[in-house]
Amino acid sequence: MPSQSTTSRTGLLDRARQVAGTAAQYAADADTSRELAPAVVDGLVKAGFARHFVPARFGGSQGTTTELLEAVAALAEGCASAAWCASVTAGAARMCAFLPEAGQRELWQRGADTVVVGALMPRGAVTEVAGGWRVTGEWEFTSAVGFSHWALVCALVPQGERHEPWFFALPRADYQVADTWSAVGMRGTGSHTLSVDNVFVPRHRGFPRDAMLAGRAVGSTARCHTAPLRLISGLLFAAPALGAARAALRVWSEHTAMDADEHNPGPRLTAARAASTLDAAGLLLERAARVADAPAATPLEQVRNPADCAHAVDQLVDVVERLFRTVGSTGQLAAHPLQRIWRDVHCLASHVALRFDTAGGAYGARLLEPAAV
Repeated sequence: MPSQSTTSRTGLLDRARQVAGTAAQYAADADTSRELAPAVVDGLVKAGFARHFVPARFGGSQGTTTELLEAVAALAEGCASAAWCASVTAGAARMCAFLPEAGQRELWQRGADTVVVGALMPRGAVTEVAGGWRVTGEWEFTSAVGFSHWALVCALVPQGERHEPWFFALPRADYQVADTWSAVGMRGTGSHTLSVDNVFVPRHRGFPRDAMLAGRAVGSTARCHTAPLRLISGLLFAAPALGAARAALRVWSEHTAMDADEHNPGPRLTAARAASTLDAAGLLLERAARVADAPAATPLEQVRNPADCAHAVDQLVDVVERLFRTVGSTGQLAAHPLQRIWRDVHCLASHVALRFDTAGGAYGARLLEPAAV
């Protein structure tokens, strides 16, 4: 049952920093067990991540992307997997604002802290029946599914000769979880396979994906609900990388300081370059968050935001890679946190939303249009 705790709209960053301490204590265990500890899950919910984008009329914070970026990055300094779960569950709850009003009321009837996960790739089979649909399918890589209360699954609905992607909201009793997540990094996210077997979904629990892409929310005019998805999605996945890279520099510095040699400028230059690159990536993400929170965005900004997020993560991966290659043999040991951060950052950077070739191609094409600049 979702927590009924109340959290103010302000203070998410402070609460995230508190949870980061708990997450750091359990980070190694999460890496081994491939799931977050109950204390960490409880901390994420009480901090307000699940309710961050929930409409105010259902008790949610209806918060900003900037607030979420700062809080997720702070949490990732303790554990990247915990931060990823916090970010993607916040993003999945945001998607529920595109359900019909009756669907929103049902989903949040037990409180704004309801944990929602998203299975975003179109999978499975959908058959339209009286009053709704029958849905069957499997969705791999569903992060945080083990402690979810609801899930949004994406499937193709027949529309004449073509198929249109729709999202369907399912309560926990309607889906099963298969233990399939055994990855190199981000192991604590518990991104297992969600499966559905011929489940009936009433019409008030479905909506077309195009509505979410365009920001056509139901019953809300808050910018966090009306912003087109491409302004926000890259930030949800990039924020954990920012905090993880900051943690990598801290861990590397603590290790390197013990063996510092004033006659060897290498470590000093590595630290300076890493810090400067971290700051630059952070500024790019902060700018993207401000654009997402602004009342409107230009067509150029809509294609720039995903490219900036992907570019920022590329830079963060480079920072962590450089630190890992210069930390020495101790940093390669399984007990050393830097090797886990290195695995986590490389793993999360492979997400489709963070691939610069795709996002950068769209941005570059727009830049080359005569009226774009």
